[in-house]
Amino acid sequence: LNQLSNRHLTDDFAHVAFQHILGQRFDLLCIILEQLLSRRSLELMKLRPRKLLGESSAICRIRQEIRVLAENDNVDILICGETGTGKEVVVNTIHEQSSRHDKPLVKINCGAIPENLLESELFGHEKGSFTGADKTKKGLIELANGGTVFLDEVGELPLAMQAKLLTFLEDRSFKRVGGLQDIEVNIRVAAATNRDLE
Repeated sequence: LNQLSNRHLTDDFAHVAFQHILGQRFDLLCIILEQLLSRRSLELMKLRPRKLLGESSAICRIRQEIRVLAENDNVDILICGETGTGKEVVVNTIHEQSSRHDKPLVKINCGAIPENLLESELFGHEKGSFTGADKTKKGLIELANGGTVFLDEVGELPLAMQAKLLTFLEDRSFKRVGGLQDIEVNIRVAAATNRDLE
């Protein structure tokens, strides 16, 4: 009877241990599958360009405006609208349909760049212009030469940077931080904001 009882306990323990191990492996399998599926979803999102969807009269008007703006690719654009309304999709579509489509579309989230790095990121810097500037660096605007610069959340720019950007927009030239030479670029500027800028 004692042997039978011990065997029963051993079998119960083995069963519980097996369930525990199986449960851990099942949880691990679920995590692995979840990661694979989310990676696959991200890969599919990268492969599938986001398009302007819908057939309403408002969407048709937007498509017509996109065609006009794409044909006139020296016109700068400001798109205002709430977060999630597709401002970036509109900019992507305008760029893809313009004669600049084979040149860079450089996207800059103005709210994500720290204020002390903003000028250097946009316009670049010369070697030795500040501590840590061990080589000359082209800014994002210069890298977009021939293409389009998309300034997302442009309303987040500090006033001093807005003034420098306005000067750039007027003559399409700038100086790198610490530089003396004017650098000219041929770009279209598209900006977007969810703020009322007036």
